[in-house]
Amino acid sequence: MSVTTRSFGKTKKGEEATLYRIQNSEGMAVEVTDFGANTVSLFVPDKDGKFDDIVLGFDSVTGYELNPCFFGSVIGRSANRIAKARFTLNGREYELEQNQDDNNLHSSFANGFHKRMYRAEIGEDGISVKFSLESPDGDEGFPGNLSVSVTYRVNEDNELEIIYEGISDADTVLNMTNHSYFNLAGHTAGTEAAMAQILMMKASNFTPATSESIPTGEIRPVAGTPFDFTTPHVIGERINAEDTQIGYGGGYDHNFAIDKTSSGCDFFAQLECEKTGRKMKVYTDLPGVQFYAGNFITPQTGKGGAQYGKRCAVCLETQFFPNAINEPKFISPVLKAGEKFRSVTKYGF
Repeated sequence: MSVTTRSFGKTKKGEEATLYRIQNSEGMAVEVTDFGANTVSLFVPDKDGKFDDIVLGFDSVTGYELNPCFFGSVIGRSANRIAKARFTLNGREYELEQNQDDNNLHSSFANGFHKRMYRAEIGEDGISVKFSLESPDGDEGFPGNLSVSVTYRVNEDNELEIIYEGISDADTVLNMTNHSYFNLAGHTAGTEAAMAQILMMKASNFTPATSESIPTGEIRPVAGTPFDFTTPHVIGERINAEDTQIGYGGGYDHNFAIDKTSSGCDFFAQLECEKTGRKMKVYTDLPGVQFYAGNFITPQTGKGGAQYGKRCAVCLETQFFPNAINEPKFISPVLKAGEKFRSVTKYGF
């Protein structure tokens, strides 16, 4: 078990970025950077013991300063969409950046949590790195002075654990997620391999959305629809089905309501690549997951010159439901003043 570091380049502001590699004794490793707390690489073995990097990303901090598709990003303060880029909390209305039609997506494209320098601390356990950030009152339009941290930990069971923590001096919205794109055949394997992955989710319901991808407030059963992954299905099998919701999302880009059995970190999804034999099990204590099949990945060059494009990898973004701050039927993403927030999502291989 070890944590090693190397330079990851300089930002346009002249800040020195560092890449942290956390590796267990079996060779599984994650590489993360203090710029944006972004996940850069994730190395896991296949059925023959061959290691590949299975997440999309860039070779240096320069790529992450642009990063239009949020590869590996930690999103904050609020992931996903907020309708009309505004919400009311304690009788006061707050306005956010309108960056997708009239709505807000992922808080801020240019100055979100994924584009900040974090304070890094290697854990005494030798298997983790903690990134901390101070977000002042009014940051991105949200209230409260907020202190947050994201901890990455790799254990001997080939599991990557991501721990989110936060505390604010005023009531605020906190809905952080990790926006990693997974292709279990390897990050260079392309669209055919990504769409051949097999997905199962313990999610009997999803939240249908408008043409602007804002949930309608309905929680709809997946049974009998292309959104039924309660039994394993090849992702590409129904992604172009004649379905209004599929049309709105350009494929899968929807929030699923996880079938929670406890308040703890429950297993809820498995992603599998038959060719490599890799399986990824996902656990979370959050109520929802945005399953995004990379429908809007723009052509770009990634790590090692890899060419990325539409649907070449998929995301499983654990979170509170989109627009939950404006939808009373959904579990609230409000963090009360002085209360400590803690959430765990885990990826096992």
